[in-house]
Amino acid sequence: MTAEPRIAEPQRPPIRQQTIVVSDRAHTFAVFTARLAEWWPLVPFSAGRERIRDVVLEPEPGGLVYEVWEDGTTAEWGRIIDWDPPARFSMTWNATGTPTIVELEFRSVGSARTEVLLEHRGWEALSERELGEDCALPGGYLGGSFTAGWTAILSAFEQALTNTERDAE
Repeated sequence: MTAEPRIAEPQRPPIRQQTIVVSDRAHTFAVFTARLAEWWPLVPFSAGRERIRDVVLEPEPGGLVYEVWEDGTTAEWGRIIDWDPPARFSMTWNATGTPTIVELEFRSVGSARTEVLLEHRGWEALSERELGEDCALPGGYLGGSFTAGWTAILSAFEQALTNTERDAE
């Protein structure tokens, strides 16, 4: 009897999260990408926090994603890598020191429901110090703060879509 080959888990596995929202795919994608400043929990998940006037996502490969403060200061979040509306997009994520990759996929699961899948990967590029550094929450990747952060961010997004759908009624 031969043993089945084992596939090694990555030492630093990606963070994967998902949610299902009550909104069609095109609207879900549009709200996520074009209205970030309206729903993203800027405190604590931004550099400028209360000073932010806008969050801009330039919708094209190579486009920047950045926050704009009341005084005109900008802080870059990342750069768009792939842009395929309303199905998916990916971007670098600069909050980790060494950039990582965040990819979002939007799948229709009915006429007015969309599954939003998030994968944050590239942790192997970070040093041990970077992996343990606090970002918006204490503990860094090693302490689970990115997992908790993405849970909070997707929850805020889901709530924003619930509110926009309720306002449209």
